[in-house]
Order: sequence, then C-alpha cells, then structure tokens
Amino acid sequence: MVKEKGKPTRGVLRQTKANRITKHNRFFANGRLDFFIEHYWTVSWDLGNEEPYLAETLPYPSVHIVFEKGNSKLFGVTKGRFSTLLQGKGSVFGIKFRPGGFYPFFQKNISTLTDKTIPVSDLTLENIDSLETKIFETEAEENRIKIIETWLENILPEQDPKILLINNIIDKIKEDRTIQSVNQITKLFSISLRGLQRLFREYVGVSPKWVIQRFRIQEVAERMEKDKTIHYAEMALDLGYYDQAHFIKDFKNTIGLSPEEYLKTII
Repeated sequence: MVKEKGKPTRGVLRQTKANRITKHNRFFANGRLDFFIEHYWTVSWDLGNEEPYLAETLPYPSVHIVFEKGNSKLFGVTKGRFSTLLQGKGSVFGIKFRPGGFYPFFQKNISTLTDKTIPVSDLTLENIDSLETKIFETEAEENRIKIIETWLENILPEQDPKILLINNIIDKIKEDRTIQSVNQITKLFSISLRGLQRLFREYVGVSPKWVIQRFRIQEVAERMEKDKTIHYAEMALDLGYYDQAHFIKDFKNTIGLSPEEYLKTII
C-alpha cells in the first residue's frame, strides 16, 4: 500500500495560486528505498483554453528524475529558482532523491549535474529507457510507483554511510534557524571545513553555505505567503543577516524579485 506524504509546505513559490492551478501530491518510498529516495511526486494540470501558467520553485539540494511524455529528464540541483511553463493539459511523475542519494547510482561527482538537465536516454542506468512508456500506460499513481520501485530495486546500490551524514547535517540546517554559518556545522558534526565542502561538492552538488541560504530564503517566502506582509527587521534578524540590505539582496538574487515585488504577486 502506497503511503501519501501530502502536498509540499515549502519551496513552491506562490503556493496558494499554484494549488489552485495544479494537483500536486507526494508519496513515501518503501523501506528498502527510503535510504536513497526522499519521495515520489506528481503534478498534473488542465488549463484548457486559459493562459499558460509559470510555475516556479526554490528547489531543495536534491537530484530529480522527472518522467513526462516525450520529455523525461534528470535534473541536477538548481541553484537559482526553477521555472517551467504549464499550458494545456499534462502531468509529470518525479523521483526526488535524498541529498547525496543519487551518488551511488551515478558514481560520479554530482556537481557535474548542478544547473543541468539530461535526457533520461543519456543515462547509463539499466532499463531506464523503457520506464516512460510503462509509467504513462497507467494513470493510477500506485501502479506508477510500483513500476518505479521494481526498477530501482533491480539496480539498488549498497547504502553509503556518507549519505546518512549528509542528511543529518541538512536536516539540522533546515530545522535549526540558529545555524547561520558553515563553521557551526563543522563544530556540531566534528568535520573539517575542507572535508565538509568536498563531501557536499561530490555528493550533493552544492556547497553547505548554499544549503543554509536556500532554506532561509524558502522560510521567508513561506512566511510572506502566510502573513501577506514583510517584517524586514524581524526576518533579517531571525535569518542571521547583519542588516536588511543583505537580506534584500539575497532574496532578490534567489527569487528574481525584491521582497516587495514578490509580495505583490501573492496578494
């Protein structure tokens, strides 16, 4: 029995609007695959004759394999915001790997995938070419997950303890907003700065500093969506910024809009 994880609560920009336009769900992986897989996800939409909708997210530090009819791809970590134009009717089915979780399948430096998309046909993973056809032969999400999990279990690598360490670090960054520097992580997990940076570059594809900033900006966007206002001084202080100017600069560099401009798009 497939267990639903529910809709995402963070990372989707203009989430209220996105929820009106798309149907989005997530599902847990089974016990054998949970070590590598964060979850499976589906997005479907039917805009009819309405204007196309630009869906945008602030992605987590994860690799995704996304199946879409005639356009299935692997997505490395996107350092900026991820944008895709939805039009007409369609659906996608995705596998979200845990941070570092794709490395044992890929066996290469994950930073080579950062900000890149690769057709699944270019991957050397066994039997991946036939998956798209099988997935879209059925509309039942439970059947699609069964197809994916059968495939994954046939190519399942050994569990790498470095993945567990990486996810413990990332969970700590996400949950503890007092973590505002990489040096705090090195002390908490008794790891050298160089070792930490090398581990994240090879297994995750982005730096630990990027992960800290990404989670903090995600939190700001989520709070703005909920409160429909901006508390500059409070947000800057909570997120470890020395002044509002640096906070505003990082927000705009990440989302592409100033906080005021972004707020106008969600109210």
